[in-house]
Amino acid sequence: MNLRQLDISRRTIAVAAALIGTVSLVIGAHAALNMRAIDAAKAVATDQVTGSIGQSSRLALVIGNGHYPDASAPLTQSINDARALSSALRKNGFDVDMVEDATKDDMVRAVGRLKSRIKHDTVVMLFFGGYGVQAGRESYMLPVDAVIWKESDVRRQGVSIERVLDMMKEQGAKAKLVVVDASRRNPYERRFRSYSHGLAPISAPDNALILSSASPGKVVDDGKGEHSVLVSELLTNLNTQGSAESVFNKTRVAVSRASEGDQVPTVSSSLLEDVHFGEAGG
Repeated sequence: MNLRQLDISRRTIAVAAALIGTVSLVIGAHAALNMRAIDAAKAVATDQVTGSIGQSSRLALVIGNGHYPDASAPLTQSINDARALSSALRKNGFDVDMVEDATKDDMVRAVGRLKSRIKHDTVVMLFFGGYGVQAGRESYMLPVDAVIWKESDVRRQGVSIERVLDMMKEQGAKAKLVVVDASRRNPYERRFRSYSHGLAPISAPDNALILSSASPGKVVDDGKGEHSVLVSELLTNLNTQGSAESVFNKTRVAVSRASEGDQVPTVSSSLLEDVHFGEAGG
């Protein structure tokens, strides 16, 4: 190889090296752009996820208790009611946590889950179907594992509806809706020396709406249908897509008519703004 050939070879190598360098830079830049695009996509996805988990503006806790060991027969309607109402509420935009045959621990955990998700713009709904007992001036939802022989057992083993409402208020819920279908003759009250049937009046805190299956101190018998009279009429009126207060009042009137006045639900309202079911939203 002479000097001229050696010089050409060196130039060829230099050109090749330059081309390789350029290609490497292009590949590196392309890879960097791809990584930036991937990182940006991840950031968007993370924002979407964190914005959706636990941030629903409509939450519902639905509890249906039917199998009480002390009862002579299960409350099959309570389970059916909880399932049907959960489905209806989901169609109305609620994120529903449904619990069946809940023990005391189950109920406490469910209330805790609800508490952790309530925000200042949240509409919260509580439904309880099962046995309820009043102790003092409070009404208690009874878990299926309750062992009750005296009134103090109710306070210890039940879950106070008023305290759940207080929790909703303390968390700053926008509005609080409660449906209690628990004014039944139950196997516990007859064990007390002195007792009153049914549930105590449930006082509504600010911006709350409460529907109880019977007047305070009254009890009702379950019918033979798939659902209780209260929930059957409530499900019908939920489809009207009116305000919550209108739906609850229509349900009260319909139950009273269907029972020929034997069962008159109670509606208590302190709502400061309209809350709607159905597509109307709010």
